[in-house]
Amino acid sequence: MSWKETLGDRIPAELGREIDTYENQIALKRQGKIDDKVFAETRLRRGAYGQRYDNGQRNDGNGVKLLPFPSDGQTKGPDTVWDAPGMMRIKIPFGGLTADQMDTLADLSEEYSDGVCHITTRQDIQLHFVHIDDTPALMRRLAAVGITTREACGNTVRNVTACPLSGVCRDETFDVTPYAEASMRFLLGHPDTQDFGRKFKVAFSGCREHACGLVNMHDFGGIAVTREVDGVTERGFEAYVGGGLGAVPHEAKIFDPFLKEEDVLPTLQAMSRVFARLGEKRNRARARIKFLVQQLGIDEFRRLVREEREALEHDDRWSAFIERVNTPTDAPLLEGAGSDEAAGSDAFQAWRRTNVYPQRQPGYAVATITLPLGDLSGWQLRRLATLARRFVGDAVRATVEQNIVFRWVREADLPELHQGLEALGLAQPGAGTIADITACPGTDTCKLGIASSRGLAAELERRLADQLSSLDESVRNLRIKVSGCFNSCGQHHISDLGFYGVSRHVGGNVVPHFQVLLGGKWVENAGSYGLAIGAIPAKSIPEVVRRITDRFVEERNGDESFYDFTSRIGKRALRDMLQDLTAVPDKLVNADFYRDWGDPREFGIGDMGVGECAGEVVSLTEFDLAGAESQVFEAQLALEENDPARADKLAYGAMLQAAKGLIKTEFIDISDDPSQIVTEFRTRFYDTEVFFDKYAGGKFANYLFRRHEQAGPTAERDVARQLIEEAQLFLEATHACQARLAAIPPPPTAAAGPSLGGVQ
Repeated sequence: MSWKETLGDRIPAELGREIDTYENQIALKRQGKIDDKVFAETRLRRGAYGQRYDNGQRNDGNGVKLLPFPSDGQTKGPDTVWDAPGMMRIKIPFGGLTADQMDTLADLSEEYSDGVCHITTRQDIQLHFVHIDDTPALMRRLAAVGITTREACGNTVRNVTACPLSGVCRDETFDVTPYAEASMRFLLGHPDTQDFGRKFKVAFSGCREHACGLVNMHDFGGIAVTREVDGVTERGFEAYVGGGLGAVPHEAKIFDPFLKEEDVLPTLQAMSRVFARLGEKRNRARARIKFLVQQLGIDEFRRLVREEREALEHDDRWSAFIERVNTPTDAPLLEGAGSDEAAGSDAFQAWRRTNVYPQRQPGYAVATITLPLGDLSGWQLRRLATLARRFVGDAVRATVEQNIVFRWVREADLPELHQGLEALGLAQPGAGTIADITACPGTDTCKLGIASSRGLAAELERRLADQLSSLDESVRNLRIKVSGCFNSCGQHHISDLGFYGVSRHVGGNVVPHFQVLLGGKWVENAGSYGLAIGAIPAKSIPEVVRRITDRFVEERNGDESFYDFTSRIGKRALRDMLQDLTAVPDKLVNADFYRDWGDPREFGIGDMGVGECAGEVVSLTEFDLAGAESQVFEAQLALEENDPARADKLAYGAMLQAAKGLIKTEFIDISDDPSQIVTEFRTRFYDTEVFFDKYAGGKFANYLFRRHEQAGPTAERDVARQLIEEAQLFLEATHACQARLAAIPPPPTAAAGPSLGGVQ
């Protein structure tokens, strides 16, 4: 009997019809009756992703774990249905989980996946190595316990996130959970959210000062606020729009200082209509709403949304949920009871110090289950559901820091809960500390991964967890976040110490590196974005962490924050301190530098042959690239000195110098004239698509072209900051192109000769 028949009326009728339609579309795709691109968006909107297979191997952070999955059916592109396993993203609105849902997820991970449930930085759950033919059954089993995968991916409204402490936080203005849930239900499948050029992310936070909602990095974010009107307290939201990380992050702009609670849903609907109508559709690199806000200006965008709002036909759902906002989202199983704080083992006390948060409700606490790399096995999740039923019922949430929290734990039950977690191997202390590292999947499963974010995160977690009790208090609560590439899925821009994966071509080999980012803020709802100060070999990153944190402890002024410390010391001093770590030893001296963390194989594509005739030209190119990196760093310093015009000039100059370095591989006599550089670069590397890679295409080249067309340098700090980010990405793309060129024998006329564009 099929799952469709077994589950029967336990599947909501609407979800059942959608899954039936999706299953039919899979069959039609197998018959070649649906266009690849159409089917790609169809499956993405159902949460079904292609993934990287890496010869059937998955990095578990401690080595390479072989899996019983073939790699020879690997998808050849984003629009091809896969014959080898892919990934399922499962939406968990505001991270809320029930015990029954946890049991089902555990079963699915073991039956259809590799036995691992992965918590994401958006409170979703991902199952990897799932075959597409199994996805309809998986979806039906999820639907039977109230979970949908609809619009977990694709050009849609993604999972609506919220602070996992909402309703129990000591500092919140009010519980934002009902608003997050209402937004999710209203926007899911709404006709006005089906024609976006890119995704749209929504988040809610109960307070301004903490990081739980990360409002500043979202397309739409709301911070709970109240005001008194004629003696009556009104609820509303300080609403933000146009934030986002990705390759070039944008800080959200204030849309409305007090958006009334009854206006949240109609405003989101109006905003969706404006985004669908005016947002970019052809150029995906500029299709997020942050670019539309930038293009129109916040005042004009606000006017258009309000105009659209006034024209909308009334919908009862806009305010129907408000009558329930004061009903607790979840409630305790048992009457609260305090406990002797000195009781329990040393291990319990260490766990309590970092993993337990006293709720505003006396006698209760939130307990965080730390999940290294955001992973737990199906076996662990199933037994965690058993513990939930015993201690908290359905008061469970996933967090944006890739952990799980139990809410409404009686303080008296904490020692017993800790014992239960110990039996599951889930009693690791250090939640919310420097040892609790966020990491995206990176090269393990992501097609865009460059370096092993999970491998590096696992190594840093291991080292820092061993040292946690002896670390200075000022260092203990810093945040580290790691991404496998520049796209910031690991949120490296908003951490104290951020890292993202890149590669460098060194002596005929490709060597894994990470860019080091400083200047980010996790607090204040992602209050500031960091900038890269330089690329360091992957194997030297732990030493980077040690040097920077040691200097912070030694030179900190009083209770100075890490953000203030790095601002005071300056990026130049910190970069100089790391300069010797940029060196890559000869392969015969230390071959370990040529392997990524957690992977015994040689990194990337291995040894690259470089022809004799290209030797001098490649060295000149590398010299130009080094000079370009220096210029983009100088641009950061100019920005620190509040000189956006100079920062703009330097970032633009960095792109020109990098482009010139590439041109020298074909035309060594290229001049310093910007127009000739841009013309030659466009003709030789953009028009020919030599600069393109299979994932980003030529979008990074457009950063150079767009800046070249500007009348002059900007006087706006935000615009200069974005240009610095774009210049850094252009440099990374240039490094990658140079490495590819070094592997290809040059044509007979490559080292010299006339310009292909006709300019000498």
